Amino acid sequence: MKHAQLLDCTLRDGGYLVDGQFGENTIKDIIRSLTQARIDVVECGFLKNEPHQKDSTVFSEVEQVREYLPEDRGSTSYVLLADYSRYDVDRLTPYDGTSVDGIRACFFKNELPGALDFCRKIKANGYKLYVQPVGILSYTDRELLDLIEEVNLIGPYAFSLVDTFGSMYPEDLERIFYLVHNNLDASIRLGFHSHNNLQMSFALSQRLAALAYGVRGITIDTTMCGMGRGAGNTNTELVAQYLNQKYEAGYDMDTILDISDFYIENIRSRCQWGYTVENFIAGVYSAHVNNISYLMEKSGIRSKDIRYILNAIGPEKCKRYDYDLLEKTLVEYKAFQKDDADERTRLRELLRGREILVLAPGKSLNEHRGEILSYIEANKPFVIAIQMIPDAFPIDAFYCSNVKRYRHWSGDARLGRTVRILTSNVKETSGDADEYIVNYAGLIKCGWNNLDNAAVLLLRLLDFCEPGKIVLAGLDGYSTGEDYMNRSLEAYKVHSRCEEINCEMASMLADYRNTRSHDTPVAFLTRSRFEEVLAQG
Repeated sequence: MKHAQLLDCTLRDGGYLVDGQFGENTIKDIIRSLTQARIDVVECGFLKNEPHQKDSTVFSEVEQVREYLPEDRGSTSYVLLADYSRYDVDRLTPYDGTSVDGIRACFFKNELPGALDFCRKIKANGYKLYVQPVGILSYTDRELLDLIEEVNLIGPYAFSLVDTFGSMYPEDLERIFYLVHNNLDASIRLGFHSHNNLQMSFALSQRLAALAYGVRGITIDTTMCGMGRGAGNTNTELVAQYLNQKYEAGYDMDTILDISDFYIENIRSRCQWGYTVENFIAGVYSAHVNNISYLMEKSGIRSKDIRYILNAIGPEKCKRYDYDLLEKTLVEYKAFQKDDADERTRLRELLRGREILVLAPGKSLNEHRGEILSYIEANKPFVIAIQMIPDAFPIDAFYCSNVKRYRHWSGDARLGRTVRILTSNVKETSGDADEYIVNYAGLIKCGWNNLDNAAVLLLRLLDFCEPGKIVLAGLDGYSTGEDYMNRSLEAYKVHSRCEEINCEMASMLADYRNTRSHDTPVAFLTRSRFEEVLAQG
């Protein structure tokens, strides 16, 4: 048996684009042509609790597929995909050799263990069972090992790595391959189903073929011309040609190309799939494509707005789609938007060319109080305090991007005697000449859980203002002990997350260093975990 099989799922995964309505003759001819091309497995469509129509690849009974299959099956096997939540497995009749050979059972992680009973019933009816866990990257190593232990007991024909959201990179594939290969029973084939959001599907398929060669049988899912929702899938023609050239697979490329010419190009004229920036974002955030489609319909929305919203709703909710939640998050996001061109111009006029001393609220301010005061006296910098009004130091400006912190200091009389630099989530408008309100969303960059760190946002704002030099004090980093110069500020900190926050701070500061518009010198006046990060480059 070949070490690498091709499973073409055009009629199922590609069917999303046409609601399964390919047309009766087209369905028959695509199956016949894929069979003639010696494709190993053809997925004929969905098995669902829905009435079957002759022009559709949605079936309610396996017997309905018989009339679409060619008389000469050659070496090709035929399967259907059954979604655990959309098909009553008790309707499945025993395998008799006249229809499909196998059933692919797909399920979400939260549907275990019911989905495993679903799988057992499919196998008990005599079909080749393909176990298809949705979103393989969402499993921890421990969860994946637990699942494999259950799968080994069931003994399916294949177990698939399903990159549901097109988020996988080569190192992800290698890690999961070795974890699964070293624990999955040797008799079980390893499947791979990829979506092409990051344009990695073909490369990942090649890598899997190389990893598995000589050690494990694999089955690679593909669709003609990559047909599928959003960015689409791995291309049948690309992988077939690659396997022919590298492993002498023997697929008939002329027949495969005929399918493209006769059927797929016509479908492409009626619907679209393939790479877009929006589908790239879906891949980065492992987000369901319906989230992207919904947001793209909003007038004036930008790609970076979509990134912010996906980041805001969180990784678990991204994987499903909740239009009410998306709408609520979008409204909140827009509430923070502000045309701040005039405010930024005023602020740049105030700060351009000046030396800025930024006081973050770390406890090193207490430890180096004398040095800081001496520095202020000798260098006369413009002093900006982040989200605090310190007793020990004279300041020129109070910067705040956190509503709770602003409320904490709003009753302090000193606040009215200093320049105030606020973000639009804290305060929307002001008529005070000493108050500068800048667009909160304009300072945010997505990609981190702690994306709203005040010090990072201020550095991005200062980059626009073109100061002559930036000196940092009190930007210590986080620990499991006391971190702040003032104990009253400790309530805003979660000690159990200090390692995560430090890592993200380092990453965000490195991003600031690498992407800033002006090469303003940055120095540290007190010790910091992040000195090396900003010193690089």
